[in-house]
Amino acid sequence: MEDETWLTVKEAALFVGVDVQTVYSWARRGHLKVTGLDHQGQKLFRHLDVAQAELDTRAKAGRVLTTAA
Repeated sequence: MEDETWLTVKEAALFVGVDVQTVYSWARRGHLKVTGLDHQGQKLFRHLDVAQAELDTRAKAGRVLTTAA
């Protein structure tokens, strides 16, 4: 899709507030799919995939943020 946002590892880490190594770990464990490479050969991830990987790993750890009622 043309309107998708693509993130490098560093951008993905900043976006969800985790360490760069966490993003690499998600990709290594299959929680996050590398969807391309930029012109410098850096891995790229879809914005929505990064958000989903963060949500999935927090849910598994029992640390999902909920809204106050």
